[in-house]
Amino acid sequence: MQRPRAPRHALTALLSLGAVLGAAGTAAAHVEVNSSTAQALAVDATVTFSAEGESSTAGITDVKVTLPAGLAPADVTPDKTPDGWAFTPTADGWTVAGPALAPGAAAEYSVKVRQLPSTTSVVFKTLVDYSDGHTDRWIETPQGDAKPEHPAPVLALRPAAAGATALPAAAAPSAPAPAASVSATLTASAPPSPTPSGSTEKADDNSESTTTIVLGGLVAVAVLGTLVALLVRRRSGRSGRSDR
Repeated sequence: MQRPRAPRHALTALLSLGAVLGAAGTAAAHVEVNSSTAQALAVDATVTFSAEGESSTAGITDVKVTLPAGLAPADVTPDKTPDGWAFTPTADGWTVAGPALAPGAAAEYSVKVRQLPSTTSVVFKTLVDYSDGHTDRWIETPQGDAKPEHPAPVLALRPAAAGATALPAAAAPSAPAPAASVSATLTASAPPSPTPSGSTEKADDNSESTTTIVLGGLVAVAVLGTLVALLVRRRSGRSGRSDR
């Protein structure tokens, strides 16, 4: 008995639904940011990020973030990172990096923000690097009604609490120079080791003594040669007289 075939329009509908779901899944892959204290001028706010892994063959190795206006690198400190990963401040933001995560795994971490700025939202433009050299650039912001293809993570902020004021600017920590640069600088600018004056005098004395010994030896050799020559002459003279 032949089974009834599904209506052609039903198959078309299923295929269309699959395409829509597939597109939605692709669009959903991005970097998310949230905070339980998402409020303007909030102090010691914990901000959490989740960079979704888009590759099925490569894992995320690092996440680079550029700070928005109103925040400085000194305002941000690490809170939680994936196992084996480290948080490193940069001139305009930070980097969290470590061993490659499993393909498809999200890079989830959080930071502490000294004080959120007095604004309605903050944008954290983000680059996500993978073990195969691929980079996802989540840096686009909405332009009019058009939705960006690679949107930057945005944290919406509630209005500031009554009486909240801005803290004074945090002092920027002095960042150590790279080891290679420090080594090169030391090598190029290191002055010669100073020699104590006493050591110089001793060296001069030793030099003079050596010169005196050499000259004395030469004089002794010359005198000895002269004496030998005289003795030879005398012996030659006596031999001549004897022959006569």
